[in-house]
Amino acid sequence: MMAEDIQHNQKANFNGLTKSAKSGASKKLTIKNFKDRPELTDSYTEDTWIKLRDAVSAIQNSTSIKYNLEELYQAVENLCSYKVSPVLYKQLRQVCEDHIQAQIHQFREYPSSSLDSLSFLKRMNRCWQDHCSQTIMIRSIFLFLDRTYILQNSLLPSIWDTGLELFRTHIVSDGAVQSRTVEGILEQIECERNGETVDRSLLRSLLGMLSDLQVYKDSFEQRFLTETNRLYAAEGQRLMQERDVPEYLHHVSRRLEEENDRVISYLDQSTQKPLIATVEKQLLGEHMNAILQKGLWMLLDENRVCELTLLYELLSKVKGGLMTLLQAWRDYIKVHAHQTSGRAVSVEWPLLKPDWLLSRRLFCTRNRESWLNTARSSVFAMNGRRDTAKYVDSKLRAGNKEATEEELERILDKIMIIFRFIHGKDVFEAFYKKDLAKRLLVGKSASVDAEKSMLSKLKHECGAAFTSKLEGMFKDMELSKDIMIQFKQYMQNQSDPSNIELTVNILTMGYWPSYTPMDVHLPAEMVKLQEVFKIFYLGKHSGRKLQWQPTLGHAVLKTEFKEGKKELQVSLFQTLVLLMFNECDEYSVEEIRTATGIEDGELKRTLQSLACGKARVLNKMPRGKDVEDADRFHFNSDFTHKLFRIKINQIQMKETVEEQVSTTERVFQDRQYQIDAALVRIMKMRKTLSHNLLVSELYNQLKFPVKPADLKKRIESLIDRDYMERDKENPNQYHYVA
Repeated sequence: MMAEDIQHNQKANFNGLTKSAKSGASKKLTIKNFKDRPELTDSYTEDTWIKLRDAVSAIQNSTSIKYNLEELYQAVENLCSYKVSPVLYKQLRQVCEDHIQAQIHQFREYPSSSLDSLSFLKRMNRCWQDHCSQTIMIRSIFLFLDRTYILQNSLLPSIWDTGLELFRTHIVSDGAVQSRTVEGILEQIECERNGETVDRSLLRSLLGMLSDLQVYKDSFEQRFLTETNRLYAAEGQRLMQERDVPEYLHHVSRRLEEENDRVISYLDQSTQKPLIATVEKQLLGEHMNAILQKGLWMLLDENRVCELTLLYELLSKVKGGLMTLLQAWRDYIKVHAHQTSGRAVSVEWPLLKPDWLLSRRLFCTRNRESWLNTARSSVFAMNGRRDTAKYVDSKLRAGNKEATEEELERILDKIMIIFRFIHGKDVFEAFYKKDLAKRLLVGKSASVDAEKSMLSKLKHECGAAFTSKLEGMFKDMELSKDIMIQFKQYMQNQSDPSNIELTVNILTMGYWPSYTPMDVHLPAEMVKLQEVFKIFYLGKHSGRKLQWQPTLGHAVLKTEFKEGKKELQVSLFQTLVLLMFNECDEYSVEEIRTATGIEDGELKRTLQSLACGKARVLNKMPRGKDVEDADRFHFNSDFTHKLFRIKINQIQMKETVEEQVSTTERVFQDRQYQIDAALVRIMKMRKTLSHNLLVSELYNQLKFPVKPADLKKRIESLIDRDYMERDKENPNQYHYVA
């Protein structure tokens, strides 16, 4: 029975019926439709609008609102629910427009009133602030309208945008009002630039107003930039006449900081770029040459690192500023090089004071690397690779003024600073190798340790390939010492020992500079000794060829004067001339030339060193500094000297232009071989390649500068020699020929 009752109750509930707990009788439940929404009477809509209008007027007039804000919001929602939104929006817009139109009169009366420009700006700002706060308050009441009807109609501006549009149309767009507002703002900015204190919050508010109303650029920015250009043009002209360069640079820096701060404080961010560009143009760009001519040299001479850094940073902001600064710096280097060394271009001056240079080179800036790369090709290019190599030679040669090895090491470190700026280091290597050969062969090197230290620095800077030939020269000298020890032992076992002690340096031709062979007439005993050495050497190293270089030879002669015996340390050419006076006391130039076979120019320099230098072991008739063909020479038996061993230096002929050109040409010839090898290597790997890609890969592999025209010549040369060929259909395509 209980199960049946439960089932019966569930069914009754499902049918919407209830059972009385007391009587057990059931009643029916009736479901009815919602009541119809009551229609709004015309009076309700009108009464509600009057209520809303009074509230809007109270907000606009800054009086108390009679009604509760929640009640007003509900009223707007009710009107919108009954499709009154379009009428409500038009009515609200009209009320706001009428109020704003009434505000314009207080500003139109300004020219005839006693208000100054600052008071006018304050009144304008107060009007704008009141308008913004009123619009926000009105929008909070009509928020339902703003978020439903207005949001659904994309062509209708929001209540906030409507307020901006009305304020722009009826107040700010008025010609007289806009002009007076902008003029007042410009006047305040000019006062601030002149050092006066102004109300920045007022300017920030007014300029924000122009920006919000989207009239900032057209109404204010153009006039502002024009006035800025006029102000700084006049200021730049005046201060360049009145102030020195350091003071002017600090003034420009301060002005730029002020303008940037002005942008942060109240100007629109979009104004920053044209504003700073205008200031830089008028204070820096227009006076760039005058600044450099008037103050750069003074700043460099006085080591004003702070101002130099500032100068670099300021000119880096001006178009072409760094290149103009670079040219002025280069002119400064040239003039001081001339004053220091007496030459128009000198590498010694910057090397003597690299610390001085680094402090004045403007490398103290944050853009050190970019400046170094620019200066490498422009500033240091005037000194050249050859002058640098010659300076290194002067420091590593015996007899230099450096007192200790530590000082010499510091000089080498300074040389490497300059070496890093050199383009085409293979040209430097050619001249350096030529000078190194002289130091090693003639024994003029100041220190073997210093030589090897310089070599290790070059190897660290440029790699092992750069110094491989230079290292080979040192190996040759060491091997030559071992060979001479063996040769002396060999000579001791000979049945007919010579009175001459021979020392030979065996040089590998690929390592050393090329020398022009010169045939001279050696004494028979020397020739015999050469043959003995040749037999000894070739017996140990078969298949090799020896070529004697008399231009590099030197000797020690035992000589007897009236004062006593002396030893003369002379070159091989000087030796040949002096040995002739064992046979006769006097000779003519022609007789000496015929007997020795020495070339004419070399012979005259040799005779000049023996008869016209400090140690005059020969007398020349007639006397004079130059040697002529008609001169005669006889042995000076009266020669005296405080030393036992006397070194008679050969008169060194200055390196001629032809020799310099010859050395440079050899470098270029070596470059051609390297280019050819790189071309073949690339084509062998790639098989087929376009011209542009081939040139691009070639530049990546080569370590020296090369012109595109030279590359094209090498490509044509390889095509002619059948290493590669052009594509028959595409001339810019190359194929490797196996």
